[in-house]
Amino acid sequence: MRVGGRFNRLAVAAGFFGAALVGCSTDNSTNVSVACTGPGVTPDAVKIGFVVSDSGVGAEAFAAARAGMDARIGAANTAGGVHGRRVEYAWRDDGGQPQQASQVTQELVQQESVFGLVAVTVALSEAMSRLAEEQVPVVGFAVEPGWAEHQNMISDTYSASPETVGRYIQATGGEKVALVTTGTAQTTVDSAAQYAGALQSIGLTVTATIPFSAAADSPAQVVARIKSSGADSLLALSGPGDIATIVSTARATGVNIGTVVGLSGYDQQLITAMGSQLSGVSFPVYFRPFEAGGPAIERYRESMAKFAPESGNSDQQFAMFAYIYADLFLRGLELAGPCPSREGFISALRGLSDFDAGGLVTPVDLGKNIGKPAACNAFVQINETGTAFTVVQERLCADGTNGSGGAAGIGGTGGTGVAGETGR
Repeated sequence: MRVGGRFNRLAVAAGFFGAALVGCSTDNSTNVSVACTGPGVTPDAVKIGFVVSDSGVGAEAFAAARAGMDARIGAANTAGGVHGRRVEYAWRDDGGQPQQASQVTQELVQQESVFGLVAVTVALSEAMSRLAEEQVPVVGFAVEPGWAEHQNMISDTYSASPETVGRYIQATGGEKVALVTTGTAQTTVDSAAQYAGALQSIGLTVTATIPFSAAADSPAQVVARIKSSGADSLLALSGPGDIATIVSTARATGVNIGTVVGLSGYDQQLITAMGSQLSGVSFPVYFRPFEAGGPAIERYRESMAKFAPESGNSDQQFAMFAYIYADLFLRGLELAGPCPSREGFISALRGLSDFDAGGLVTPVDLGKNIGKPAACNAFVQINETGTAFTVVQERLCADGTNGSGGAAGIGGTGGTGVAGETGR
């Protein structure tokens, strides 16, 4: 239950190399040390800050981020650093609390004199205005609305595309979709309305929007409402724990829900905790799935093994997030030149039109993606035995193609594998 609760609390937030670094984002061909006066920059090193929720709500998941940060920074330094400078970082725990996040970001900027910040947290709201005023570059986990309001706060993705999720449901045979949300908070209601509008805009029918609180509501009643609505698919704007409860109840009562999609849950710990309950459930993934393999994934795993061996399992979602954000920050330092300024860093990254983290993400234009959902992503599904994720679609876009002008075929099935009475 503890693991399930942790995933539920993160649902809204996620609902997201040495010489061997061929194809990585950074190019360290300029191997010179230049004396500069900017914050965090010395002739031999550049110092950045890392803010992460290492305690408090969601800490179990966010904790993996430090390993991803260590892996990418370690690989960069083995390759010679950036413009001849070693990359160093100081980190702080914000406890998942906005007031604490404001305090620790101030410590990093003023006391540690860092050049900029990498952030894996959902608690930056109280720090954003000050960081923007001081033109401190911030790269990271852009799930808070304020990220889209500040030019200094940069990410490769801000949210999932509701249309892309809808295209996946269509491709797996879905026509009528019920939405289940965690509770009735206004942000949740607004998100559900956004998804409902997007699904209907591409030809799907939204049959019902059903709030569910595990502490107060009956799963059987929720399943009954899904069935009576005529839905053949379920989109859960909730955590995997709630999804597991609903899917298990549907199976126990003989109700078949053809396609089930959750917005948050791509994590190996989920397989251990409740894989059998979630067999057949699909999740969007905003980077190349671990199971897809390939050179970019192998470079990531090699770096994790070499520079963050204590993590044990490299295939962790938040480790990958931090790795990508660190890569993005390194790219900004490279583009900012031998004597980087904060303003030059921000301008250079905003002018980058093809960031792909060395093949880990779909190329993105950082000047045009501000606040916009990612148009393309992958989809994975928990297998029938609940023991592993499988890649159903490596790339699916909001227009229903694979982003290369061709149709995006779905390999496998999006169904839950629940036999019995249908919801049609």
